[in-house]
Amino acid sequence: MAPTQESSKQFNIKAVVFDLDGLMFNTENVFQISGNELLGRRGKVMSVELRNQMMGRRADEAFAIMIETLELTESISELREESEAIFFSLLDEHLAPMPGLLQLLAHIEECELPKAVATSSTRPYLEDILSRFELKNRFQFLLSAEDVQQGKPHPEVYLKAAAQLEIAPAEMLVLEDSEAGTKAAASAGAFVVSIPHRHTAGHDYSPSNYIAESLVDPFVLNLLTAQEL
Repeated sequence: MAPTQESSKQFNIKAVVFDLDGLMFNTENVFQISGNELLGRRGKVMSVELRNQMMGRRADEAFAIMIETLELTESISELREESEAIFFSLLDEHLAPMPGLLQLLAHIEECELPKAVATSSTRPYLEDILSRFELKNRFQFLLSAEDVQQGKPHPEVYLKAAAQLEIAPAEMLVLEDSEAGTKAAASAGAFVVSIPHRHTAGHDYSPSNYIAESLVDPFVLNLLTAQEL
């Protein structure tokens, strides 16, 4: 059973770690548009099933799944280069923070808890997205695809986050939006709050400690405030 808001005082949360895509920003919307364009050029369709398999994984792993599933002839690097060109051409028009992100960041800072980002995306991409909203310097550190040998759903990135924060994984609140990310955080032993959106509503969140409706779900805010008591 998921914990209730009233029980939040029992959890000893000392830091907060964010996923990036679909959790902090609406990039999954942009990925959907760019993926449809990429595959439409080849007479293919980006199905819900394929998106679910690719979501939350490092780019090369995701494109390998795409190639195998759709029997594409291009290489991973060719697809990645074309996809990135489409994606970045769409960002200025479509990119936005997920609802409640700025409010949650301010709340964490009021609670004087350190925060970090742990994503399957590359570092140049991560820094580009954060810099567009002047958020990069509000995090103690950033972990990206280049920092791990194993991508999500492997727990490596979250184990590294806990080690860098110098806390036990159970003292780390991880916010995730995908099945792969949720499994990675849970396998690391973190306290996991999953926040589904329209692209991930059908994912398996059974490893989560709590499934929230938004980044400013009362449970999340109370969980962090309780650490001051």
